[in-house]
Amino acid sequence: MTADTAAAPLDSTVDDGSTTAPTAPPSGSHGSWAVFAITMVLLVGSTVAMFLPLVPEAIGIAAIVLMLCLTFLRLPVALAMIVPALLGSYALRGELLVESTFRTLPYGQVAEWTLSVVPMFILMGLLLWRAGLTESLYVAGRKWLGWMPGGLAVGTNLAGAGLASVSGSSVGTAYALARIGIPEMLKAGYDKRLAIGAVIVAGLPGQLIPPSIMLVIYAGIAEVPIGPQLLAGIGPGVLVAILFTVMIVLFAKRWAPSVAEEQASQGTVTWGDRFASLAKIWPVPLLIVVIVWGMFSGTFTATEAGAVAAVVSLGITVIWKWGNGPMRAIADASVATVSSVGGIFFMLVGVEALSRMFTLTGISTGFAELVESMDLNRVTFLLMMMVVYIVLGTFMEPLPMMVLTIPILMPTLISLDVSLLWYGAFAVLMGELAVVTPPVGILAFIIHQITKEPEVNQGQDIRLNDVFNACWWFMPMAVVVTVVLIFFPEISTWLPDMASGS
Repeated sequence: MTADTAAAPLDSTVDDGSTTAPTAPPSGSHGSWAVFAITMVLLVGSTVAMFLPLVPEAIGIAAIVLMLCLTFLRLPVALAMIVPALLGSYALRGELLVESTFRTLPYGQVAEWTLSVVPMFILMGLLLWRAGLTESLYVAGRKWLGWMPGGLAVGTNLAGAGLASVSGSSVGTAYALARIGIPEMLKAGYDKRLAIGAVIVAGLPGQLIPPSIMLVIYAGIAEVPIGPQLLAGIGPGVLVAILFTVMIVLFAKRWAPSVAEEQASQGTVTWGDRFASLAKIWPVPLLIVVIVWGMFSGTFTATEAGAVAAVVSLGITVIWKWGNGPMRAIADASVATVSSVGGIFFMLVGVEALSRMFTLTGISTGFAELVESMDLNRVTFLLMMMVVYIVLGTFMEPLPMMVLTIPILMPTLISLDVSLLWYGAFAVLMGELAVVTPPVGILAFIIHQITKEPEVNQGQDIRLNDVFNACWWFMPMAVVVTVVLIFFPEISTWLPDMASGS
C-alpha cells in the first residue's frame, strides 16, 4: 500500500498485489537520480544475466535482483514477482514450462476452498470501517484508560490494535488515528515524539490478532492451515500490545503531563461515559471473540468464521448507517473488496511462480545446506533472520519481504524444526516493523505528511526527523518482543496446540 492509497483508507484495507515500493527521495535530488541509475543498471544486468550460460543458482540470484529492482521502481508486487519467475523459468527450461505455468498456475493456485476466507475478512473490515468505528474506538480507549500515565497514548495504542485487527491495514489505522490522536495528545501537553510514536506503533499488534489478512496470506504462501495460523498470532499480538503499553507508560513519566493534569484537560469522565463509549464499539470485540472462539473450539472452520463475521458486519453497517446511505456504504465496501481480493490472488499466483522457479534453480536447498554447514541452531538462525528482516525493512514493504524470503527458507525451517505456524507470526511481525523502520518506512512519511496540517500539529513544527526519532525510540521494544518470541515459541504455538488437542 502506498501513500496514495493510504490517503483513502476506507477503500484500501489490506496490502495487496498492487503494493508498491515506498516513495523514493525527492525527484530533483542528485541522490535519487544516482539511485535510479544504479537500479536501472542492476535491472538490465540481472535480466541479461538470466540468459547467459550460468549455473542455475546464478540465474536464481539474478531473478532475485530483478525482483528487487522492479519493486523499487514501484511496479506492483505481483508483477515484480511474475516477471522474473517467468524469465527464469524460460531461461532454465524453455517456453514449454512458461506455457504450462500460464495455463495451469492461475486457477490451480487460487481455486482453493481455504482461500475463500480472504474476501470474507476483507469485506468485514471494509464494512466496519464504513460504519464509522475508527473514532469510536479511540474515544473508548481514551475514556477507559485516561487514569493511567500517558492515558491518551495508551488508549491510542490499544484502539489501534483493535482497529488494525478488523481493518487489515496498519497504514490505514495509523492514518486514521493520526488525525484524531496526535492533535488530542499535543493539546494535552504530550511531547511530539510520544504522540507520534504511539500512533506509529498502534497498528503493529493488529496484524497478529485475528482476523489478520497478512497471516492468511502467509498461510497461503507456506501452505499451512489458515485456522491454526490465525490462532498462532494471538499470543504474540497480545504480547506486543502489552509491552508497547508498558513502554508508553514509562515514556509518559517524562514526555506526558501528569495524570491529574491530563484528566483536568480532558474533563471529568464518569462511569456512565465509559459504558456509553462501549455501546459504540461492541462489534469489534464481539467479532474477534466469535472468530477466535469458533476456530479454537472447532465450531467454525476459518472460512465459516469469516462468513459469520462478514454477515454480522453487514448487519452492523445497516444499523449504524441507517438513514445515512447504508446501501451506498455496502456497495462501496463490496467494490473495494473485489479489487483487494483480485490483487491478493494475483500476488499469490506470483508467489507460486517464483517459488517454482527457485526450486528449479536449487537456491532453496542450497541455502538450507549452507545453514547446515554453518552449524547454526534454531536460535542463532532466527536471531540472524531478525537482523536480515530489519535490514530488508529499511527499503522493502512487508509483502515483498515475505515473498522473497519464505519460499527460500522453507527447507531450512523444516530442517531446523522451526514451527511454520510460529514463523508466520514472526514473519508478519517483522514485516510490520518494515513499514515503520527508517529511512524508508512508509508510515513515517505518511505521518509526517499528516502532521503538516495545522489542525493536526497544533502550531508545533514537526519535521521528518522528529518522526524518525519517534520510530527509533520505540524500536528497542520491538526487538525485545522478537527476542522473547524466539526464546519462548510457546507464546505463539500453545493455542493452536490446544485447539488441535495435542
